[in-house]
Amino acid sequence: MPKSPSKSSPRKGSPRKGSPRKGSPKRGGKGAKRAGKGGRRNVVKRRRRRRESYGIYIYKVLKQVHPDTGISSRGMSVMNSFVNDVFERIAGEASRLTSANRRSTISSREIQTAVRLLLPGELAKHAVSEGTKAVTKYTTARR
Repeated sequence: MPKSPSKSSPRKGSPRKGSPRKGSPKRGGKGAKRAGKGGRRNVVKRRRRRRESYGIYIYKVLKQVHPDTGISSRGMSVMNSFVNDVFERIAGEASRLTSANRRSTISSREIQTAVRLLLPGELAKHAVSEGTKAVTKYTTARR
């Protein structure tokens, strides 16, 4: 016949009397005090490397078009990759146009031509008109 546990012996898995609980000062958890002056160490915080992204701009445009719609982090990552890809294509094409014309500066004209070459039909027309509007706004604000 198996013995039933007596009331004086602790049950399996329960902490024993006198043993420190999680987070107690004896064990060195959150509440533990450090020895020395004031209990503080000279800890140098490492600065996180900034990760550049078009995220805030994509979000602003999304809110202009669909104010009540959100975007997941995965969707934002896809959009960021898309914008980077289009930027690289336009910059590369503009660079080739500049070197073909024996010039050393990429101007708005090369960008406009690159957009016309890369984007299809109606999308190119809209992109050119938006780009022209942005350049006009920039030049008038600079004065």
